[in-house]
Amino acid sequence: MDVRARNNVVVTGNESGPVLVLAHGFGCDQNLWRLVVPLLAERFRVVLFDHVGAGRSDLSAWTRERHSSLRGYTDDVLTLLRELDLRDVVFVGHSVSAMMGVLAVAEEPERFAKLVLLTPSPRYLDDGDYRGGFSAEDIDELLTSLDSNYLGWSATMAPVIMDNPDRPELGAELADLFCGTDPHIASVFARVTFLSDNREDLAAVTVPTLVVECARDAIAPTGVGAYVQSRIAGSTLVTLDAVGHCPQLSDPEITAEAIIAFAAPR
Repeated sequence: MDVRARNNVVVTGNESGPVLVLAHGFGCDQNLWRLVVPLLAERFRVVLFDHVGAGRSDLSAWTRERHSSLRGYTDDVLTLLRELDLRDVVFVGHSVSAMMGVLAVAEEPERFAKLVLLTPSPRYLDDGDYRGGFSAEDIDELLTSLDSNYLGWSATMAPVIMDNPDRPELGAELADLFCGTDPHIASVFARVTFLSDNREDLAAVTVPTLVVECARDAIAPTGVGAYVQSRIAGSTLVTLDAVGHCPQLSDPEITAEAIIAFAAPR
């Protein structure tokens, strides 16, 4: 299957610039990047795609066997980079895609120049001294609610994830994206997202890495970014003056500025 069709690949921007690959998180598609792309396109060759099962990807390529783990999605990402012959890639992974970037860089570091982890979390579940932000009961309740009433879950959770109550249109847009995802695929992907533990994988990252967190984030709370930064040697942590889990939508200018400052050639 052609990877461009499988993942609805879109390439834009400066053809001679460094390659910047933008990977979206759970329940979304590449449209979530639309406000930062014009800010990045002057300097970078920007590659956008939809994960299999999301957006305008080829839904027939989704299988429970392959896509019940982050490894399956990571293999999709690496296949995309290989088939498009992309090298010296700056990979920007949002939310759960940040950990896909971690796994991809660990597996094939020679293909990557830099890594940007936007509102990452290596584990959402609290574990001893580690505070991921959710108890086991929280996650069970979240997944049960998603399975029983996906549309209702989407309408309730999207404003919480965006956390910009004075801008309800942002939560509404995220809810629309959630609602556009097949509920069965969303259920499987939610378990992949909220039950994975990638803390031990962080130490395998060997390329320059930027960790970007928001000043307040209900999904990846303060402290998680510092944890990630402390376990990736030589990485840098930036805290945006932004609220919510999706700063590329709520605060695109400062999100783009952080990416450009780190990723642009010097």
